[in-house]
Amino acid sequence: MWERSSISCIYRKNDSKLEMRIMYKKILVAYDGSEGANKALEAGINLAKIHGAELVALSVQEGLPRFASTIDEVQEEKAYANQHYGKLLEKARARAQEAGVELKTIMRPGHPAKTIVQVAKEGKFDLVLVGHTGLSEVWAAFLGTTAEKVSRHAPCSVLIVR
Repeated sequence: MWERSSISCIYRKNDSKLEMRIMYKKILVAYDGSEGANKALEAGINLAKIHGAELVALSVQEGLPRFASTIDEVQEEKAYANQHYGKLLEKARARAQEAGVELKTIMRPGHPAKTIVQVAKEGKFDLVLVGHTGLSEVWAAFLGTTAEKVSRHAPCSVLIVR
């Protein structure tokens, strides 16, 4: 007999053992278009199907110019970033739709790890999915990966997908 518990899981009472399955209601996928992010998206789609969970993809815009010559330069960079990340999220949404899963999307400026953790807290997500490596592999060797930072600071479970 399956019963719900207060910690987002279901468990089955059996004479010899207790079997428990964790249930995810809200899943956040960090998505930058990299190979790792695409693998995380596929895992998110599969988990959303299994758990009937809400699936959200987050793209973090990093690298807007800090010392721009003009305001126009900043606006051009922001417009380019919005277009670039918007296309990435649209491709992700199309992939999820092919699989029969609705994908909501969020685009935010900021530092990737900090922004992912912040959105996970604000949205009260049960699970965050991140690719093992993203677009900034060179910097990861020196500073640590986004996945490592998210796993240390996220308010929920984190699945790092290889």
